[in-house]
Amino acid sequence: MNKNYYAVLMAGGVGSRFWPVSTTEFPKQFHDMLGAGQTLIQKTYERLSQIVPEENILILTNERYKDIVADQLPKVSEKNILLEPAMRNTAPCILYASLKIRKENPDALMIVAPSDHWIEDEDAFGKDLEQCFAFAEMHDSLITLGIRPTFPNTGYGYIEFDKSDSDDMKRVKQFREKPDYETAKAFLESGNFVWNAGIFIWSVSSVLEAFEKFQPAMKALFETGNSYYNTPEEQKFIDENYAKAEGISIDYALMEPARNVFVLPASFDWNDLGTWGSLHDKLPKDDSNNAVVNAKVILENATNNIIRSDAKKLIVIDGLDDYIIVDRNDILLIFPKHKEQEIKRITGLANSMDN
Repeated sequence: MNKNYYAVLMAGGVGSRFWPVSTTEFPKQFHDMLGAGQTLIQKTYERLSQIVPEENILILTNERYKDIVADQLPKVSEKNILLEPAMRNTAPCILYASLKIRKENPDALMIVAPSDHWIEDEDAFGKDLEQCFAFAEMHDSLITLGIRPTFPNTGYGYIEFDKSDSDDMKRVKQFREKPDYETAKAFLESGNFVWNAGIFIWSVSSVLEAFEKFQPAMKALFETGNSYYNTPEEQKFIDENYAKAEGISIDYALMEPARNVFVLPASFDWNDLGTWGSLHDKLPKDDSNNAVVNAKVILENATNNIIRSDAKKLIVIDGLDDYIIVDRNDILLIFPKHKEQEIKRITGLANSMDN
């Protein structure tokens, strides 16, 4: 296994569209959303550990989730759990991890990946990742894995690549925001658009050069901690300085302004498991297209629903089509699947009732 390979798992998000299962106290990456016997972060860690040495896998998470990460990933040493004391989006935490890795190994090649996505063909993922690592080692480049679109999805950002590129690795022309339906259809028809999966590969030298060029203030802030990284004083420095960084995503901070960005259209199926509907797509279903997780059910005239319960109670449903039914602790959610993007708003209302 290549000692220059490193992985950074992003595990600080809340996943509010999966309320009431995913909560601020216990977000979706720490749940077994698919009923597969492993939580999403455990599955992601296992996938990456087939390629990246376990001692080179870092977990980026909010400080409130430290104990959950330690419990679910007992192989990860405490020094490899990077704790964000404040929410500042993805660019500051990736910069922090990159500087920490560079101090240990200036020849490092990194993958930055969400901890809560679903990938079925892990062999294909491994081959794509090896190809990206090889390219990043030879070229000053920022690489992202793009997902070949299967339908005009309006919930994902898109990446437009150069149509004239005959190589597997395509030069990125531009990143595109989540489109409306007609625009998404036009993207698919053009044939040179992929979904943005938020998976990035680069050498540590290339990404730090990009931070120097496009985010010099942020780079200077975190570089004042160089003498503390990988020492017992690291966390104190981060606690005192992290919140000073601008809150900005890695896409806006580096990927959009940089000109050395490439995309590899992935050879594997992918799902960001961002909503109950996307989870429904990946679960086994009965003859009426109902997906059931951890629940005993009697279903009459019920179609296209997803039903989840952590309790082993009997759930009886008659006459519902295309609904999300989730029973968890003291909350029962019965919500139309086509309105699932509104669950984030409902979560805010429910939280305000608790205060």
